[in-house]
Amino acid sequence: MNTHPMHDMLVRLYDLPRDDGSGQRLATAGYDIRRPLPAEKHLVCDWVRTHFGQGWASEAEVAFSLQPPGCYIAIQAGTIVGFACHDAAYRNFFGPTGVLPQHRGQGLGRHLLLECLHAMRHQGYAYAIIGGVGPADFYRKAVGAVSIEGSDPGVYKGIMSEIPV
Repeated sequence: MNTHPMHDMLVRLYDLPRDDGSGQRLATAGYDIRRPLPAEKHLVCDWVRTHFGQGWASEAEVAFSLQPPGCYIAIQAGTIVGFACHDAAYRNFFGPTGVLPQHRGQGLGRHLLLECLHAMRHQGYAYAIIGGVGPADFYRKAVGAVSIEGSDPGVYKGIMSEIPV
């Protein structure tokens, strides 16, 4: 049972950070960050299920119901190493997202986050909600996210299964 606060955060999509060259740096390091094709749904959802659990895999499946998919993946050497979704649990929500531990600390999570948030901005959203936040400091630093008061447990109250943190 998770006893840590899991509040929501709000991001101003009209004030997102500009390209800082991280995409090129990640590409040079052998990472490809892109939207998966619908034909890759089973691969992505199985990978999410294996590494992050059934709850997040279910949300990734919902992200694939959008056209184009509301999902981005990070691939290195033909293998998925990270993912991020939007409009999955609820419309206008970012998440779930995850990067394999051995690939963390290189900016992949931030880049996947920004890809999703820019896609949401292009869909016409002015703000995005990051639901059930674990690493609040990461979101504050990466995109200026602010906590939404009174949002713990928020929309996840009464969920029937644990969502991994």
